[in-house]
Amino acid sequence: MVPPYGDDITEGIPYVLSNPAGATSYSLTGEAYDVAFAGLPFFLTASDDTPYRRVTAQYRKQQIDQTREPGEQTLTGWWLRSQSSFHLGAGIKYFEPLQDESLRFQFTESKGVDVWTKGQATLLNSTVRALSSVNTPIIIGANDGTNDCLVVADGSDLKKITMSNDTPTSSTYTQAGTASTIFDLTTDGTRYWFVNQTKVHRGDITSGSSVIAYNAASTTNARIKYVKQRVITAINAELHELDPNHTAGGALPSAFYTHPQSDWTWTTISEGPEAIYVGGHLRKNSSIYKITLDLTNANALGFPELNVPSVVIDLPEGEIINTFDTYLGVYAVLCTSKGVRVGVLGTDGDVSYGPLLFETECTDVVFRDKFAYVSTKQDGESGLVRIDLSQPVVTNSLIFAYAWDVCASGETTLTNSTAFLGGTDRVAFSVPGDGVWIESYGVKVASGYLQTGYIRYNTLEPKIFKLLFPRFISTNGGLSLQSVDAAGASYNIGTYSQGETITEGGIPYPASAQEYLAFKFTFTRSTSDTTLGPTFNGYQIKSLVATPRQRLIQYPVFCYDHETDKFGVEVGYEGSAWDRMQQLEAVENLGDTIVVQDFRIGESFIGLIEEMDFINRTPTDKRFSGFGGTLLVTIRSV
Repeated sequence: MVPPYGDDITEGIPYVLSNPAGATSYSLTGEAYDVAFAGLPFFLTASDDTPYRRVTAQYRKQQIDQTREPGEQTLTGWWLRSQSSFHLGAGIKYFEPLQDESLRFQFTESKGVDVWTKGQATLLNSTVRALSSVNTPIIIGANDGTNDCLVVADGSDLKKITMSNDTPTSSTYTQAGTASTIFDLTTDGTRYWFVNQTKVHRGDITSGSSVIAYNAASTTNARIKYVKQRVITAINAELHELDPNHTAGGALPSAFYTHPQSDWTWTTISEGPEAIYVGGHLRKNSSIYKITLDLTNANALGFPELNVPSVVIDLPEGEIINTFDTYLGVYAVLCTSKGVRVGVLGTDGDVSYGPLLFETECTDVVFRDKFAYVSTKQDGESGLVRIDLSQPVVTNSLIFAYAWDVCASGETTLTNSTAFLGGTDRVAFSVPGDGVWIESYGVKVASGYLQTGYIRYNTLEPKIFKLLFPRFISTNGGLSLQSVDAAGASYNIGTYSQGETITEGGIPYPASAQEYLAFKFTFTRSTSDTTLGPTFNGYQIKSLVATPRQRLIQYPVFCYDHETDKFGVEVGYEGSAWDRMQQLEAVENLGDTIVVQDFRIGESFIGLIEEMDFINRTPTDKRFSGFGGTLLVTIRSV
């Protein structure tokens, strides 16, 4: 009888299909195996027909950018990203046009830059101090019959400011009686009213003289506003309607509403098409009320009676209303202790409001053309933010474009009050403890910047950012470029002087591959004419994918029932080829990563079985199945 393993008692032991069972790697014991896959050892059989091969796997990905920017179609070489307008404002973190079309025209932040003309960004006008003051000025815009002006409540004084280009002229109005701290003032265009600690005054903007309209003793907080041809004042917790023509002093008319909480503070009065709005707060709770008209009854002034106020907005706890005002009877702007919100007015006077556009306290708002100018702080400095109310950034939302506007350079106090210089477009604002600032007649800021959103090409893979081409007209100013990494660190990468030809330049920093980068463009005004500045029309970025390369490695190995290592040690048994084939196919079917070991060169790595190709080269005979041959195992490194 022929022994099952042949007639040589020195034949090797059967293959160890795992050592120990369940191991993911193989430890050499006695046999000199060349490679192992998931703990299964094999001998290599490299030849001209079945070579051992290492090939770089395809790594370039096609980036499909479906925006309307030219030149950003399917990309197989450079990965491109460009931007040609910034008119949809600030506030984004990532510049990903594929996610939303509006992102094509947005950026992260700017300062000193006018972004509101489609296709270009330019420097804003600077500001000049129109009045120095240690108080908290309150300002309104007016015309004295000859000049556009500002009327300013400056502590206990009432002043008028006119401007000759950037030169202010200030005069103090004459007040009747003893002056005291002015809480608020308003105008109907030719007359003004203000309320202080003891009186309500009415005066003429042209002459500047005032008379005592009402006595208002023991006033600790007050607001006054000319709305719907009425003068409404909030004194302490009470609301009063005043006779606009009253000049005889005397007691205030009876309050038409007194808040049930005696320590309630009214902070704002405004009007809309269907209602008058008042708002205030008590500790951490803040609400806005609407006051509608009783068209069936008239008051002593001949106007419809005012109905009892009803709540239309309860702000989130801890968010306090500072100012509420409406725009063209459609939108409302809410300036709060948390930021600014935009609301929409209903036909019944109700208000639905949207999310915070940004989170910095806002105190006042005025409107001009399609914009709202909001008092706030920007980048730590006193100034304004401008909001474009012409259309939402996102369709059917209350999210609108905004960008930082003019500021008082070097001042760090929260801006208090905002107005326009009469009928001009020159916006002014007050800074508590400092005074009144107004937009320059034409002088540009010395420099301003715009920072893009982080560019990541809608993928988390690392990229090498190579080239940057700014579209910049340097005739009237210069440009400096910075890259901004994920941690917010900035790197100087280039500078163009005034008049210099703008060319495509490299991005040397950061030197390593990055998941994403942003870019900061800083403009400087003309060196010869302070009223001129450069024009920025956009930029283009070129990048390369920096994904670590994967390898496809082809291992030609023996898969026979009986095999011998290079030292003549025999291993195997009848049927072992089929057993190993099944076990390796089972590993392949799982689709999971495996440990690949090449004992010849000491290499070990994690990979996936990309392909297995078995070639049967053993003929059958009377004793053996003949199942055996060469197995080509292709591994993808991961």
